[in-house]
Amino acid sequence: MSDLPFTLDQLKILQTISVEGSFKKAAEKLYISQPAVSLQIQNLEKQINVPIFYRDKRKIRLTEPGLVLLQYANRILDLCEETCRAIDEWQNLQSGTLIIGASQTTGTYLMPKLIGIFRHKYPEIILQLKVHSTRRVAWGVAKGQIDLAIVGGEIPTELEDSIDITSYAEDELALLLPKSHPFSSLDSIQKEDLYRLNFIALDTESTIRNVIEKTLIANGIDSRSFKIEMELNSVEAIKNAVQSGLGAAFVSVSAISKELELNSLHWAKIEGVTIKRPLSLLTNSKQYSETATQLFKKEILDLFLMSSVLDK
Repeated sequence: MSDLPFTLDQLKILQTISVEGSFKKAAEKLYISQPAVSLQIQNLEKQINVPIFYRDKRKIRLTEPGLVLLQYANRILDLCEETCRAIDEWQNLQSGTLIIGASQTTGTYLMPKLIGIFRHKYPEIILQLKVHSTRRVAWGVAKGQIDLAIVGGEIPTELEDSIDITSYAEDELALLLPKSHPFSSLDSIQKEDLYRLNFIALDTESTIRNVIEKTLIANGIDSRSFKIEMELNSVEAIKNAVQSGLGAAFVSVSAISKELELNSLHWAKIEGVTIKRPLSLLTNSKQYSETATQLFKKEILDLFLMSSVLDK
């Protein structure tokens, strides 16, 4: 590989001139003399054999090749900063801050277990968990406010170019019935039986509700004909309502492990129908992934899959 026709110092000077608007201000910013700045630019032009600036006494203007060079200079210098940051982090792996986002059910029932495992292994890493709707969490990742997120349901299409979306696992949704309901003595129920139930549902804007309705429609079940007894905005409230005998509800399996263990609710299987929603891993496609984020993805989320946390 031949020697590069520029140095990092020259690219930094070019970038600073562009930002400051003059050779003099760039020299002051970089704490070097103005002649030194001029000499570096002259040498750079000789080395790449194209003019970088128009020689205009009133205003400094980049030539077309100069604009192209500046674009790449910005990218190269950004990568250099990321490299230095990564090296600093690897010198002290057990440090840093990690902001994790999660949708409501995932953040309430799945993430605390994973975070507990991670914190035990890396106690010096500061963890923050932000639990909101899937849409709000996705926007947080896109804006760089959240390092990575695990969410259920659909991601806003307008964010597809801003974030990396990886289908990570599936979350099964169970049809819950009170133990006192006649169907609780059956191994499974038929599709037609659904129309005989009184339902307790999440509000209409819930991603889980949207997934349920789409899955039911795909299986020839018209959820619009269901009798909705009440709408609640909390999974805990829905579970309590079902336990009180107020109706049936679809709830994530991950949210009912204790209830199933205590046998306080009945999971009614529907003959020939399984309702699942995808869980997606979200990261910012344009943002440097810090070591803490990489560690969480590699060690904890792999454990999440291998140990089938969703089924526990």
